Amino acid sequence: MDPLRPRTLAEYVGQEDLKRELEVYLSAARSRGEALDHMLLTGYPGLGKTTLAQVVAHELGVNFRITSGAALERPGDLAAILTTLEERDVLFIDEIHRLPKACEEVLYPAMEDFALDLVVGKGPGARAVRLKLPRFTLIGATTRPGLLSAPLRDRFGIVFKLDFYDQEALARILLRSAALLGIRLSEEAARVIASRSRGTPRIANRLLRRVRDYAEVKAAPEITPEIAQEALDLMDLDPLGLSPLDRRILETILEKFDGGPVGLSTLATALCEDPQTLEDIYEPYLIRCGLLRRTRKGRVLTERAYAYLKAPREGVLF
Repeated sequence: MDPLRPRTLAEYVGQEDLKRELEVYLSAARSRGEALDHMLLTGYPGLGKTTLAQVVAHELGVNFRITSGAALERPGDLAAILTTLEERDVLFIDEIHRLPKACEEVLYPAMEDFALDLVVGKGPGARAVRLKLPRFTLIGATTRPGLLSAPLRDRFGIVFKLDFYDQEALARILLRSAALLGIRLSEEAARVIASRSRGTPRIANRLLRRVRDYAEVKAAPEITPEIAQEALDLMDLDPLGLSPLDRRILETILEKFDGGPVGLSTLATALCEDPQTLEDIYEPYLIRCGLLRRTRKGRVLTERAYAYLKAPREGVLF
């Protein structure tokens, strides 16, 4: 387990509304001695879905099993995991939207009836057998909830959407991580790093480690705002936290497509990037920054994007 991951809700920084609601459900499950209802966590990568699932298991004092939708290729793969669960265990399936249809159908009775339906034998002599499963909690995580089938989505009794973090919460995460890693980090330096972390704890912790490397090479006893700024400039991250590829996306839409609209596939081809990578990793933050809009006709630069690129808007039709 990553030493920076919080283990309890008290240690988990941010997502305050979610935490207050979740604490009610956890307390109720503990008082009844029952498994927590099945939970679906949605949100962009790096916001803490896996960490929150681990926190749930720790708060309930039960075992935590983890797999991913892509790793479960056959119903037998899922059945092998389900039959080894103990009472009230937490099973976490990351990228649950990638679960094959055949595996989904195994989950339906497992989630509703805590049972596993198997077919024994072949041909005319085949018969259906139902195995009883312990009452467990399934926690699914996805960055693309729209790809979940309605029957699967409707079987989750608790649904949470994780939001991007504000800079104050990220700074608190960075100060906690620095203490765990034995790094001397000033509060102002934490705010500098937080401002370029794209609202994402995973990115914040990654940048902290890279800034630590820079500080060690410079023989700096403490990470100051100046040291943090120099390290982030070296990584070519601007004050908004935009990377070279972020800027190239905006510049490509401006220079090759007159500011848009441009379709995702066309834009990905122009950038030599994977369309899903652009849609899932880069576009959400550009949209959150108010630099990009998704329309029915395609991606379009906003007024703020033109100001950011220091480009005139004359002659742009959209």
